[in-house]
Amino acid sequence: MKPDKLTLSCEFFPPRTEKGRDNLRQAYEQLKTLNPAFFSVTFGAGGSTQENTLDTVVEIQQRGEYDAAPHLSCITSDKAMLRNLLQQYQQHGIQRIVALRGDRPSGFGSGAAGDLEYASELVQFIREETGDHFHIEVAAYPEFHPQATSAQADLEFFRQKVAAGADSAITQYFYNPDAYARFLDNCAKMGIDIPIVPGIMPISNYQQLARFSDGCGAEIPRWLRWRLQDFGDDLASLQAYGVEVVARLCQDLLDLGAPGLHFYTLNKADSVLNIAKQLNLR
Repeated sequence: MKPDKLTLSCEFFPPRTEKGRDNLRQAYEQLKTLNPAFFSVTFGAGGSTQENTLDTVVEIQQRGEYDAAPHLSCITSDKAMLRNLLQQYQQHGIQRIVALRGDRPSGFGSGAAGDLEYASELVQFIREETGDHFHIEVAAYPEFHPQATSAQADLEFFRQKVAAGADSAITQYFYNPDAYARFLDNCAKMGIDIPIVPGIMPISNYQQLARFSDGCGAEIPRWLRWRLQDFGDDLASLQAYGVEVVARLCQDLLDLGAPGLHFYTLNKADSVLNIAKQLNLR
C-alpha cells in the first residue's frame, strides 16, 4: 500500500572549511524548496568531523525552518562522549538521530574500538539515556552489508536494531529496485514493519560513484557502469543521463510503496532538484 504522505529528506556531510560551509548553506537554501522532513548530517569516526557535525546540525536547527538529524556512530565512541552529545542535542531541540555502527577507521584492529560494537547497542543506549525523546533512524542494506557473513545474518542484525527501539530506517543507495522489493518482503516475513526509506545517490561523477560503491558494497549494475564509462569526460551528458536513470529508479520505488526518498546530496543541490523536477515533487 502506498503511504498517504511522501517524506523527503536530504543528507549533508559536515564541511571543514569556510568555503565548504558557504557551499552547504547554498545547497540548503536550494533544497529547502523541496520541503524536506529533515536534513541529516554525517558523523566522522575517530573525531575527524564530529565537532563539525554538532556545529552543522545546530546551525540548521536554529534556523527554525526544518529539523536537523545528526548521525551518531558507536565505533571509537565511549559512552561518556555519546551521553554528552545526546545531552547537547536535547538542549538544542534536536529530536531525530540517525544511529549507526559507523565505519572502522584505518589503523584499528578487528575488535570493538568503543564501548559499543553494534548499532543495535547504540539504539538501546539512546533509549536508556533519553527515553522516547528522539526519533531514531537506522541503516538498512537491501543488497546486504559488505561485511555480512550471510544474507540471513544481515537481516537478523537489522531486526535487532528495530527490536532495540528504532523508529524507521534509511537504506544504503542502490540502483536495482528489485533489491528493495525483496528486502521489504524479507522484513515483512520477519515481522518488521517500520518505515524503510530508500536512500538515493544522484549520479554526477562516475569515478567518484565507483569509488563510493566499491567501499560500501553498493552494486552499480553492469549495464549502468558501462554506459557511464562511455561518457568519458563529458560530465554534462553523464549528469543528464544520471538524472534520467535515478528519476526512473525513484518512480519505480514510489510505485512499490516506498514511504519517502532520502537523497545523498554530497552537499550539492542541482542533481537532486533535477530529479525532483522530473518526478514533479514539491
